[in-house]
Amino acid sequence: MRRLVDPRSVAVVGVSERANAFGSRTVANLKDFDGRLYQINARHADLAGRPCYPDLASLPEVPDCVVIATPRDAVETVVRDCAARSVGAVLVLAAGFAETAKPENVALQQRLVEIARGADLRLVGPNTLGLVNYATGAGLTFSGMPVRRPLAPHAIGIVSQSGSLGFSLAQGVERGVSVSHVLTAGNSCDVDVADHVAYLARDPQCRAIACLFEGMADPTRMLKAAEIAWEADKPLVLYKIATGREGARAALSHTGSLAGSQEAYRAGFARAGVVQVDTLEALVETTVFFAKAGRPRARGVAVIATSGGATIIAADKAELHGVPLPQPGPEAASVLAAEVPEYGSTRNPCDVTAQVIGSADSLAACTGALLADPLYGIMVTSHAYAYESATVRLPVFSRAAAANHKLVCNVWAPEWLGGPGSRETETDPHLALFHSMDRCFAAIKAWHRRDDLRRIGRDGAARISDPAAAARLAALLAETSGTSLTEREAKRAMALYGIPVVEDHPVATAAAARAAAEAIGFPVVLKGESPDVLHKTEAGLVKLNLGSGMEVERAFQEIIAAFDAMASRPAVRGVVVQPMIARGVEVMVGARHDPQFGPLVVVGLGGVLVEVLRDTALSLAPVGRGEAEAMLRGLKGAALLDGFRGAPRVEVATLAEIVCRFSELAADAGERITEMEINPLICSGRRIVAADALIVKGGTHG
Repeated sequence: MRRLVDPRSVAVVGVSERANAFGSRTVANLKDFDGRLYQINARHADLAGRPCYPDLASLPEVPDCVVIATPRDAVETVVRDCAARSVGAVLVLAAGFAETAKPENVALQQRLVEIARGADLRLVGPNTLGLVNYATGAGLTFSGMPVRRPLAPHAIGIVSQSGSLGFSLAQGVERGVSVSHVLTAGNSCDVDVADHVAYLARDPQCRAIACLFEGMADPTRMLKAAEIAWEADKPLVLYKIATGREGARAALSHTGSLAGSQEAYRAGFARAGVVQVDTLEALVETTVFFAKAGRPRARGVAVIATSGGATIIAADKAELHGVPLPQPGPEAASVLAAEVPEYGSTRNPCDVTAQVIGSADSLAACTGALLADPLYGIMVTSHAYAYESATVRLPVFSRAAAANHKLVCNVWAPEWLGGPGSRETETDPHLALFHSMDRCFAAIKAWHRRDDLRRIGRDGAARISDPAAAARLAALLAETSGTSLTEREAKRAMALYGIPVVEDHPVATAAAARAAAEAIGFPVVLKGESPDVLHKTEAGLVKLNLGSGMEVERAFQEIIAAFDAMASRPAVRGVVVQPMIARGVEVMVGARHDPQFGPLVVVGLGGVLVEVLRDTALSLAPVGRGEAEAMLRGLKGAALLDGFRGAPRVEVATLAEIVCRFSELAADAGERITEMEINPLICSGRRIVAADALIVKGGTHG
C-alpha cells in the first residue's frame, strides 16, 4: 500500500497530445509531485515539455506506481507488463468492467485480479477516479482537484467508495479544510475502502478519517480496518449510504458493492468505535472536529452568544442529544456577573449581549473564565454575521481555547456560507466550524461516547456459558430431524447455555394432561407440539391460564382439533403441559444468521407485540455483559425494566447475562441455525424465565 499511496516514482501509461485525455490530465495533476514522473507513449519523444518512454522496459527504474489511462481493451496487456516488472501498484482508470454486469467484462476484471495477486501487485479500480496524496503532491487522478497546500496538524484523510463524491468532499480544501489524502476505490476488485482506511490509520499526516461507505461483500474487512484505526486512536467518521432498498439496488449496479443489513453495519461499526453520521453534510465537519478536539477534559458544554434565539436553539439541541449544559462555577459566574449587563444572561447558555461582544477585553474575560471552568470541556458559540466586525472576534475565542487546551465550536448562522470568518474558523486549530447547531451537538455527543469507549474499554468479556455447550449443541442439532426444532428441543438447546426455561411435561391424552396439571399446580398452560408449526398461538395451539382439570381436558381436545383442522396436517408430537408463569415484563431475544456478518442478536420489549412496537436493539454475536446491558437500556421502553407503575424492578444485570448466553449459543451455532428466538422471556425481579423458544436450522445440520 505504501507504493500505491506514497509512491516515490510514478509512470502514466496512455498520455497523448490531447490535453483533455485522461493520461494528460493525470500528468497535469502530478505537476507538484515530490517524486519522479515518467510518461509512456511509444509515438512521441516528449509531450507537454516532458520526455516520453516507449514502454515500461525503457524506464530507468521500476516505478512504484503505474496509472493506466488506456482504453479498456488495452488494460490487461499493461497490467501483465506491470506484473512482470514487479511494479508495486496500478490504478486502472477505464470503466466498462464488472460494473456493467456483462459476463465478458466481469471475466476481464477477474483476470486483472488474478494477474495482480499472482505478482503481489496492488490494483485500484477499474472504473476509478484515482487518489491524491497532498503530503507528496501525488495527484494520481484525471479529475479536477484542489491545488496542493501545506498540511495542518489537524489534516483529515478522505476515503470514498464514490469517486465523484470523494473529490467533491475534497473541495473543502477551497474553504480552508486541511486534507491529507483523497482515496477512492472504483470497482474495488483488489484495493478497497478497508485497505484505504487501514493505511490512513497508520499515516501520521492524517489526524482523522472521513469515510463515505456503500457496502462490501465481506464487511468484516471494514470492521477490521476500523479496529486498526481504533488501535491507532485515530477517529474514523463514517457516512453509510445505500441504506434504503432502492439505494442498495443502485449500489449493486454502481460499484458491485453489497449494501448489506443496515442495522448490522451500524451495530458492527458502533462496536468498533466508529463515529457514524447520518448525512453527507455532516461528514467533513464532524471529521475536522475530531481532528482538532483531542480528548474531552470535562462533559459540560459552555454556550456563549449575543443572540437569545441562538442560545435557545443550542439548549434545544443539547437536550435532544443528551449533552449537559451545567451552570458556571463560582469563579466563572463572578466574572460573568461583572461583565454581562443586566439585560443579558449569565446562565448557561449565556447571552452576553452586543456590549460584551463589542469589547475584546470583556469577551476575552468571559470566554476565558468559562473555558477555565473545570465543569466545561468545550465551548459553543454562534457566528451571527459574516462581516469583518464578527471575524475580528475569532482570535479572542482561539486564544482562550488554546490557553485552556480546549476547543470552541463556531456554529455558522449566516446564509453567506463562505463569507468572512468561515475560512478563518476552518484554518484555526482551536476552532471548529459547524453549519448546523444540531450537527454540532451531535458531534459533541459522539465525542463523549467515543471517549467513554476509550476510557472504559470495549466489551471483550470472557465467555459466560460452558465451553462444552458448543459440542452438545452440535449433537442436539444433528439428532433432530427436519428444518425446525420443537419448542422442547429448542429449550433444551437454551438450557445447555444456562438459560432458565419453563419446565415441560409432554402428554398424549387428555387424562394425562389433567394429571400433569394437578401435579404441577394450577394455573397451567397447554401447547401443541410440532416442528412444522413455528407460530403456535396463531394456529390455536396455545391455551393459557387453565385453572382446573376440566379446563385442561377441554383445552387438550381443542388443540388436537386445531391440528386436525389444518389443511396440511403437520407432524404432531403431542401436547405439552407447563406451569403458568406469573405476569412480568415480556422481553424478546432473537438471533439470525446474516450471510455477510454471521450471527446477529436482537433484543426487544413487547413479547407478542414486538413487531408492532418495533422497539429493538441489534448487535453482532457474541455480546459481552456491558454491551448487552447497553442494548437493553437503549430501548425506548427501558423504563419498564425499572419497575413501571409499581411493578417489580427487573434485575437488568441478570437479564443482560441471559442475552450474553443466548448470543454465545448463536455464535457457536453459526450457519447451522438460520434463526432462533425466545419470546417471551418473562421478567419479574430476579426471576427471568424463557416461556417459549424457536430454532430454525440452517443449511448445515450436522
